[in-house]
Parts: sequence; structure tokens; C-alpha cells
Amino acid sequence: MSFDDKVLEIPQTLPMLPVRDIVVFPYMIIPLFVGRESSIRSVEDSLAKSRLIFLSSQREITEENPSPESIYTTGTIAMIMRMRKLSDGRVKILIRGVAKGRIKNFVKTSPSFEVAVEEITDLPVQTPSPEVEALTRTAKENIEKIIALGRPLSPDILLVLDDVSDPGRIADLIASNLGIKVQDAQRVLETTDPKERLKIVNDLLAAEVDVLQMQTKIRGQTKDDMSKSQREYFLREQMKQIKNELGETDSKSEEIEELREKLLACGMAPHVEAEVLKQLHRLERMHPDASEATMVRTYLDWMIDLPWSKMSQDSLDLKVAKEILDDDHYELVKAKDRVLEFLAVRKLKSTMKGPILCFAGPPGVGKTSLGKSIARAMGREYFRIALGGVKDEAEIRGHRRTHVGAMPGKVVQALRQVKTKNPVFVLDEIDKLGSDFRGDPSAAMLEVLDPEQNSTFRDNYLNVDFDLSNVLFIATANVVENIPAALRDRMEVINIPGYTENGKLLITKKHLIKRQMENNGILDSHTAFTDEGIKYIISGYTREAGLRNLEREIGSVCRKVAKMVVMGEAQYVEINPTTVPELLGPPRFLRDEKLNDSQVGVVQGLAWTQAGGEVLWVEALKMKGKGGLALTGQLGDVMKESAQAAMSYSKAHMEELGISEDFFEKNDIHVHLPAGAIPKDGPSAGVALTTALVSLMTETPVRHDIAMTGEVTLQGRVLPVGGIREKCLAALNQGISTVLIPLANAKDLADIPKIFKDRMNFILVENLDEVFAVVFDRSGKTSKKKPIEKIGKKTKPQAAAAG
Repeated sequence: MSFDDKVLEIPQTLPMLPVRDIVVFPYMIIPLFVGRESSIRSVEDSLAKSRLIFLSSQREITEENPSPESIYTTGTIAMIMRMRKLSDGRVKILIRGVAKGRIKNFVKTSPSFEVAVEEITDLPVQTPSPEVEALTRTAKENIEKIIALGRPLSPDILLVLDDVSDPGRIADLIASNLGIKVQDAQRVLETTDPKERLKIVNDLLAAEVDVLQMQTKIRGQTKDDMSKSQREYFLREQMKQIKNELGETDSKSEEIEELREKLLACGMAPHVEAEVLKQLHRLERMHPDASEATMVRTYLDWMIDLPWSKMSQDSLDLKVAKEILDDDHYELVKAKDRVLEFLAVRKLKSTMKGPILCFAGPPGVGKTSLGKSIARAMGREYFRIALGGVKDEAEIRGHRRTHVGAMPGKVVQALRQVKTKNPVFVLDEIDKLGSDFRGDPSAAMLEVLDPEQNSTFRDNYLNVDFDLSNVLFIATANVVENIPAALRDRMEVINIPGYTENGKLLITKKHLIKRQMENNGILDSHTAFTDEGIKYIISGYTREAGLRNLEREIGSVCRKVAKMVVMGEAQYVEINPTTVPELLGPPRFLRDEKLNDSQVGVVQGLAWTQAGGEVLWVEALKMKGKGGLALTGQLGDVMKESAQAAMSYSKAHMEELGISEDFFEKNDIHVHLPAGAIPKDGPSAGVALTTALVSLMTETPVRHDIAMTGEVTLQGRVLPVGGIREKCLAALNQGISTVLIPLANAKDLADIPKIFKDRMNFILVENLDEVFAVVFDRSGKTSKKKPIEKIGKKTKPQAAAAG
């Protein structure tokens, strides 16, 4: 009697075997490999009883120890036909599906699964029917298409299907042979309506036919594309075999093939790839000892080493980037904001050209180090290109390959070192580019720094285009005016001013002291810097906008402390205003004392220098003479013209200002600006010079608690000037809290830190009438004349809000 004729009595409980990546259907014969200890126990329990076992698929095939929740409840009751133990401890069984079943509950889960099951029977279906016949024929046609399209299915399946009329068994037979996903097979298994089950299988067959047809189409296209390269490959192999037969094989052919593979793997643009393959073909025909062969080989090595398609992944977390920038640098708000803006746009738009920035400011304020911090914040590679003193255009654009020793320019050399096409390049000292008979490097930089052109930058050595649009260029300069106008126009200039005394104090405590103590082997137990000691070093031993000299002085202090500790002179030294002169000697810079009382002809003006702001005294003195004007103190042409303009204004407004009519007939005037050894120039002394002259001519004292800046015209208007931030902070350091500035400079007050702005009083003026209304100290006036009474009646000066 055959297996089909047997009437099997299915027990109420059966051992269960979870299967990973397959769904077993009734009437399906398949070998299974069992390796889990619990599964082997289930097989042994089945063989010891009725040889029946319940097979159910896992929901997650990667789960090593499945729980009842991770096992499908619907499965197949199967008969173990054969069992064999393998040498590696696993068990191989041959099973045959008997009937569908459903888990009612888990009897036990350890050490093996045993479940209570109930048999599932299909719903009755009317056969034959036109719909079932149509579904069956469609399924067979799709099976034939799948076999014709190259899917590895047994051709005998069509013969088997011809002998089966039950639609449910047809669906199970196709699903078990099609190799579909576990989820789809489980859906077929759980469907009890045979007709509905056949519909699901037809849908799966139709989807498989579509996939195979698309696969065939893609394979045909790929075959056409590869036919040319395969032909070249076969020809090269034949050439290699011919050379082998002739005994002409050498290492050169292997080297050429190695170069070809590397070049093709670089991801070059088609026109670039065509050029390098052309050069490789030339190298292949050259004698290895030829000098030109060495040049071509070097060229190909350069082309292989360049990052044609390799890009680093940008770190687009703005909070992390801000933390890095704030941690590395104090203040520099505009530069940091510009970098964060670029990252924000880069996060919203994946493809964008890199900005071209220019950090302009005095030496030592952190322009170059800020570029390195930007690269770290963005997660990009960093490289610094020094442009100071570069005079040869070929250093930027490269040499032509006409002689041995030709090399690419600095930009391409930098790209080779960073190995990515989107690094951060700092073009250091771009304002110090030179030029001579070999060309103008600044003209070559126009192509590098033009966002519209640098996507096709052509180095003379490479002689092909290279895309620089993804590079973030950051130029640094001390004097923007020294950069040619055309080059300056291509960059976004961000001015980085000098640090305030408070800023230097914070940076010194956070960075400089720590770095210098580490460099000199000083421990916290050896020394400690007080705030007063640091301020004493800043004001008495440095006079700069940046931090370089300050760091040198801090280093000098650390070295002297190290010497004292090693020689046993001291175990601990506190750095305060008392100990600093003992370590560094007397202060090198003495700050001018502020005026204690109002004086005639003495005015406190404000000047800007590379080291920050300065308070300058303007002294005017009269003597017997005939109206002459003497100017001393190494004044420049602009300042001399300002003094002449002040003199002319005073003469033109003698009656209005209360100047005696015979003043210029009886007196000469001498104007002096200490210190005489320091050259001085600029237009911002116009207000101070005019005030000093009018004070002298009217014998009216000038307030000692006020400092001023601004340019004047012959009409008496006060024009805006630069360096307001530095000038105001210099006045505050001198103990002067009231500053007179042009009204047009009100916008510049936003650059002054709020902590200092709250301690100052700003007077904004538009003309000299408003100036004279506030600068003269009438309480200290000794002259019998009553001048300046008319001054200030036309308009009133405006007080700027300190906050």
C-alpha cells in the first residue's frame, strides 16, 4: 500500500521543528539539515513515537533561539522518512509533508518544542469550473515563460501539473518549486480557499515574469556595452600569448596593465580618461630607457594619485560644529557664523559650490588657525598653501611638460596630499603675492578663486580640467588693499579685528598658559597665573592686535619658573603684578596717563593702529608771529591737510567762534602730536585738530574726560572714519568713558562687546557746532571773553544708547 493510501492518525500533540528560510507544503519531499540542540531533540522525540513532526517557519531567520511569539502558528504536519547523523554533529532528515496544521498551544518549550495541533482542511471547491481552468492554464503559461527566461526550474514540473487537477495542490506545488520569500509562501500556506490560493500564486508568477524580462533586457544592454571592452581584452590576451611564444615577455607589459587598471579605477571624466589612456599608449610604445618615458610615467603617476572622485563626508551637525569653533577661538563671530551658514545650506542642498572667503586682519589674531578649526568642524581634510613671496605664475598653474623636472602647481600638489576633492585650503598671505618676468601669480589665482571658472581649472602640467568647485578656499591677508582689485572682487572679505584686553585675558587663561606650561614641563604645582598678573603682561610687555608676542612672554615666564624650580630657588611661583617685573624685567610699554584737568589747546584724539586703538594727545601752542602754522610729530600728508582745513575753518568762522580779529596778525600757531618718533597719518584727526585750534584761539579749555575722532570738511561737517571699535576700547582702557564719534558711525557700535558698551557714553555728532557744544569746559575758563556762546544753538548732539 502506498503512502497516499494510508490513513494516518495524527496525535493531539507533536514535536515541533522551527525552520528558518523555507515553508514546507503538504505532499512536498525535501531534505532538512538540523543543527540546533533543541531541534535535534524534537527529531529524536518524533522518531521515538509516530515519526510525525510539526514544521513551522520562523518570522526572523536570524534568530538562533526562537520564542513561541516568533514562530508562525500555521505550518505543516510532516513524516520523517529518513534520518542520518553527520560527522559535524548535525542531523540530516528527509521529510514529506502530510497535511496543514495549526498550533493550538505550546505544551512545552524546553528542552525542545512540543505543541498541540489541529489539522486544517481546505474549503470545498467546484471542479471543473471555467475560472479554475483559466487560472490553471495561466499558471502553466507563466511557468513556461519563467523556464524560457532562464530561471532554473525543473522542466518536469509541467508534466506533474498535467496530472494534478486539484487547484489547491497545484498552488502548493508551484509555490514549493518557485523559491519565493517566506512571507509570500506563508500567505499561500495559510489560505484555505484553493481558488483564492491559486490566484495568489498567479500574481507571484506574473511578478516573477516581469522581473525576469527586465533582467534579460538589462543583460542585453550590458552585453552590448561590454562587447567592445571584451574584444580589446581578448586581443591583448592574444598579443600577450604571441609575445610569450616569441620569448619577448618582460615586466613592462605587466607594469602597463597595472597602470591601466589603476587609471580606469580612478573615476575620471570621459575626456580625462581618454587623455591618460592616450599617454599610456605612448608609454607602451616607448623604450623604457628613453627620457620621455620617465616623464610620461611620472605624469601617469600624478593622474592616478589625484582624487578625481573621492570626497570626504561633511559633518553637518551645526551644534557640534559651533562647539568646536567656540572651543578653539574666542569672539570672531562673523567668521564663525559664515561657516555655520555654509553648513546649514549644505544640509538643505547636497550639491553646492564651496564659498571663497578672505579673512583680513592684523598678524596673530588667528586667521590661519581658524581655517584649521573650520576644517575640523566640517570633517574635511585641511591643507595650508603659503603664498607669501610667490612670484612665478607656474607655482600656481604648474609647468608645461616640455622638460624634465616639470611639476604641477601648488593647488594640484595640495590635492594629491589630502586625497579628497573637497578639502579646506587656506591660502596664507594672499596679499603678499609678487610678480616678475615669469608672470603674475595673482592673475593665475583669478581662475582658482572664481566660482564660475574653477570647476574647469586647467593645470599646465595635467593639461586636463580638474573640478575645484567643491574645495572650500579660505584666503588670509593683513592688508586687503594690497590684493589686486579683480582678485579681491572674487572673495568674500571678512574682517577679523584685533583682540581686546579682556579677550586676550580669556584666551590666555584658556589656551596660551596651558600650551606653554605643557611645552616647558611646568605643572600646576609649580606656578599659577593671576588675572592681574596676566593683565600686567598684556599692557606692559606687548603692544599688538594679536597674541604672538603675548604667547612668547607667557613662554618666557614659564621657562624662568622652570629654571627656578630646577635650581631649587623656589618650589612655587605666583604670577602677579609684583613677580612679573622680577621675571621679565621692567615693562617695555608705558601707557600715557590720562589728563587730570581741562587745558587750553590740549585734546585727546583717537587713532587706529595694527596693534589696536591708541589715545593720542593733540597739543596746540600760540606764540608771537604773523599767522604761521607749524606741524610737528611726523605727521603724514593727510593729517597735514586736516590741520590746514581746521585752520581755514577757524579763519572763516572767526566772528562766529569769538576769535579776535587780530589773532592771526599777532600770533603763530604750533601743533604737535607726541610721540615725535612715531609716524602718524589718516583723516580721523580732523575733529581733534579743529577742537585744539579753536580752544587755543578762544582760550577755552577742552574737557579732560572726553576723547574724539572724525574727519571734518571745510563746511564743518563731521565725516565717518574707521576703527571705531578699537578706538573706543582704547579710550576705555585709558580711563576715558565719554567718546565723541561721527553720527554716520553709529552702526559700528554694534561691533563693541556689550560688557564694554555698558560702561561707555557715546556722543554722536554731525557737524562742528555739535562738537563745540559738548567738548569745551566752561567751568574752567579764565579768559574775560565769552566766546562759544553761539555755538551749539543750531543743533544738539545726539547721545547714543549704551546698550
